[in-house]
Amino acid sequence: MTFIEQWLRSDIKNIDAYHVPVSKDMIKLDAMESPFGVPEDLKVEFLKCIEQSEVNRYPEADPSPLKDTLRSLMDIPDEFGILLGNGSDELIQLLALACSKDDLIMSFEPSFVMYELVSKYVNLEYFGVQLDSNFDINLSDALSTIEREKPKIIFIAYPNNPTGNCFDYDAIIEIIKSTNSMVILDEAYYAYSDKSFLSEISNFPNLLVLRTISKIGFAGLRLGLLIGDQETIAQLNKLRLPYNINALTQTSANFLLQDKQRIINNAQIIIEERRRLAHELSLFSKFKVYPSQTNFILVHSEDAYSLHTALKENGILIKGFPKGSKLSDFIRISVSEPVENNILIDAIRNYYGS
Repeated sequence: MTFIEQWLRSDIKNIDAYHVPVSKDMIKLDAMESPFGVPEDLKVEFLKCIEQSEVNRYPEADPSPLKDTLRSLMDIPDEFGILLGNGSDELIQLLALACSKDDLIMSFEPSFVMYELVSKYVNLEYFGVQLDSNFDINLSDALSTIEREKPKIIFIAYPNNPTGNCFDYDAIIEIIKSTNSMVILDEAYYAYSDKSFLSEISNFPNLLVLRTISKIGFAGLRLGLLIGDQETIAQLNKLRLPYNINALTQTSANFLLQDKQRIINNAQIIIEERRRLAHELSLFSKFKVYPSQTNFILVHSEDAYSLHTALKENGILIKGFPKGSKLSDFIRISVSEPVENNILIDAIRNYYGS
């Protein structure tokens, strides 16, 4: 046995690392990224802005200008507090760190894998409540599970990843009302959905909303935000590592996120392409296309594994799921700009010989 095997926590040894596939020179339709980078007409000004970053100094510890920009972009009321994280992943971990040793984190499955992984990283219990056959929450099961398990935190992805749907709004309200648990509504895909729980923060002291800029064109900046009651955010801020948002991210995000109308327009392009792509995919007899309120589409396919492999061999990367998992017969496709979506459709046609 090696030193690290002796030294490392035994449960960590049994966890698989989060897998990110190699994507060089491929069309990336696997990670729910936006296809829209820095606009050409902003690049010169953007680079000038970056040049002014003092990378020899620590970044601003609590960047108020960036928070103000986020408030304007996402219409966040001034009375709500904002906590910034190095991506929403860091904020999920921060929330887990607020728990005690024997606490339990709960979520609904299938959903974002980091809820479970972070629970394991910090040595907490985790319980996943299974969604029904339509990938929706069974409210009676949820309420009874909450009563039995008494979770400290409940994560609810809204819309959900990887299924793409929004759960019943009223059911979630009932969940929030039923418990003293902290309920986290993860709205990573807020820009592509017509509903949000942001306004409900005023009504429920146990509600927080989690968002990210990764899905609206800025995944490389790694910036997430937690929104909630000012007092709650102030207490959670004690767990935030100092200088967690680096200077280049602060400068870049504060510059790029001020172009609110362009971000809204880009999201609308994706929504229109989502509709078109879903229609095109539904024409394949072997596919069942699920409704989506995100920038991706979940598809059931009888030959999901071989299709995923064939597309990868042709330079197109989509999301497949492990054999033996509940989603092994599914693929998840990020919605891109028209050119890339058309390449995908043509590749699928070639695969099926149609």
